Amino acid sequence: MADDAISERKTDERATRRRETPEEGADRRWSELVQEIRVAQTGVQILLGFLLTVVFTPHFQSLGQTDRTIYLVTVVLGSLATGALIGPVAFHRIVSGRRIKPQTVVWASRLTFTGLVLLLATLVSALFLILRVATHDGYVPWLVSGVLAWYLACWFGLPLWARSRYTRVDED
Repeated sequence: MADDAISERKTDERATRRRETPEEGADRRWSELVQEIRVAQTGVQILLGFLLTVVFTPHFQSLGQTDRTIYLVTVVLGSLATGALIGPVAFHRIVSGRRIKPQTVVWASRLTFTGLVLLLATLVSALFLILRVATHDGYVPWLVSGVLAWYLACWFGLPLWARSRYTRVDED
């Protein structure tokens, strides 16, 4: 709860510098968040749709137990990612009109970040399963690790680097 108060105070300070009221800042951040969610939501929904159909293919019956387990983990991760990325929409709809937009943005942002982490896990798991089935080679874990490193660099490393490099700390 203290983190929420600190986050809200920092947000209010940034809004003041932008000459926005806290409500205007929350509206702007909500609009930005919704645009970000649209990209991730579409991707995870398409991926989950494809994953859900795999079990009904003839080839699925010939998979070994390890590959079936990887498949089940992948489907569960995809379902969790979908829930987290759709969650902000339901959250907003349920609390709409209650004058808690700043708090809604904070919680929606947390759900979105959780959804992105789960999407990352889903993509890596799906890639691992597909490459195992397609090649049966020992280099698959190395290849998947390389792709994971790329995702981590693009999704988290670069933004965190830019955040630390370019964020100005105002002294009081």
